Amino acid sequence: MKDVANVIDEALGVIDPVEKELSVATHKTVVPRPTENLEDIDADYKYQRENFYNLIERGSDAIEGILEIAKESDHPRTYEVAGNLIKQVAEVAEKLGDLQEKMKRLKEVPNTAPKNVTNALFVGSTAELQRVLKGKSDDRP
Repeated sequence: MKDVANVIDEALGVIDPVEKELSVATHKTVVPRPTENLEDIDADYKYQRENFYNLIERGSDAIEGILEIAKESDHPRTYEVAGNLIKQVAEVAEKLGDLQEKMKRLKEVPNTAPKNVTNALFVGSTAELQRVLKGKSDDRP
């Protein structure tokens, strides 16, 4: 009697599977990490800043146009659109300020890193601390 799997294989015309041992790769591929060049950071900053300025200028022109339309039509929807446009331009201006602040923090990090930290830390129980302090006070005349 034939196995159910064999019957299905014959019906579908499936050939017996070929067993082949696969070799396992033993070497690891090291992907180089992109270096963060100061020039790239500055170029990206300038590009993003330029884009924000362009968006603010275009948004301001669009606000002027939509306000003229709103005054002429006196329709509430045009004032709503004008309000939304003003809000979006204000958000872009805020993002420009955030970008400036992020760049300032990015450039300050190496200068503000602590160079010499001298904190004395006592590790022990309170009883040991009292003994140490009592011993020092006994030494004083």
